[in-house]
Amino acid sequence: MTPAGPVIRRYRDPDHDAVYDICVRTADAGGDARGHYSTDDLMGDLFAGPYLCLEPDFAFVLDTRHDGEHRAVGYVVGTPDTAAYVRSCRERWIPQLAARYPVPPEPPLTPEDKMLALGYQPELMLWPGLAEYPAHLHIDLLPAFQGQGHGRQLMETFYAAAAAAGATGVYVAVMTSNLLAQGFYRRLGFTHLEDLGDVVCLGRKL
Repeated sequence: MTPAGPVIRRYRDPDHDAVYDICVRTADAGGDARGHYSTDDLMGDLFAGPYLCLEPDFAFVLDTRHDGEHRAVGYVVGTPDTAAYVRSCRERWIPQLAARYPVPPEPPLTPEDKMLALGYQPELMLWPGLAEYPAHLHIDLLPAFQGQGHGRQLMETFYAAAAAAGATGVYVAVMTSNLLAQGFYRRLGFTHLEDLGDVVCLGRKL
């Protein structure tokens, strides 16, 4: 019997460590960021953990089976309502972050300080385009599972969930240097919305 391919399903609590592992392995403009910071959990705590905690209904994983065990090899996380998410992040996630990491100096002195500054300022997500694009997301897949259509399927799964929750559009914020990610989003119908320093915002109607 031919083994079944990867399938998309809702995130479950036992997937937490796998999601964090995927996050750090793809956090350096798509490359491996392990060893770049004081802990490999930092990327997950900034770009995956808040969504797993605050918006689990909009978290999905690409699940593969190996030797009888299920393993997440990709994920998409996000929110249909960025403004509400920012409020929730400030109230519920920032206290958890503060228990793990010091508040960085202003201005930030190190690359880790710069990353933490993003985590401590969720209000940076409150840009004018939210009226048309209230949802946002983050997606990552391990390299071995890229280029096979799984990313598109994960995105479509999130679109459906966000639209059902009332979102009319979704945006992503991508480093201007990450041309590979920008190309991926543009192939999925995202268009340029705004440049915000070293980040470009791309959006798509739902």
